[in-house]
Amino acid sequence: MAIVNVERTDDGFVARNDRGGEVRMGSSTEEGVFTPVELLLAAVGGCNIVTVEPLTAQRGHRLVRLAMTVQADKVESNLLGPVTVTYDVELPEGDAKADEVFRAVAHRVHERHCTVSRTLEKGTEVKVVLPE
Repeated sequence: MAIVNVERTDDGFVARNDRGGEVRMGSSTEEGVFTPVELLLAAVGGCNIVTVEPLTAQRGHRLVRLAMTVQADKVESNLLGPVTVTYDVELPEGDAKADEVFRAVAHRVHERHCTVSRTLEKGTEVKVVLPE
């Protein structure tokens, strides 16, 4: 089970996990914070990249550079349209098979392994529980 606590603090809002990780969040006008939508996009990118990197390396093709941009436009004031993940990759010099392996792994991760992307694509119910 994944659990994150989100609360208002004296200087904004923070999300915390049980391992001590923290992410500050707020509005798009605040410096040094992520908006909730940016965190959603970061989750898509993070889920993909932290799975693609080790699987590619395990197959003997450690990429020189592996980065991505994740973006989405709002199609309504409170709804995102399609999320686009664009990889930025530098292949190891002299490794003719690295591109083929990277592409196969990236597609497989997106289609089968990334919980965040798969959840968004399939859709999932969000329940709100209010205090009694």
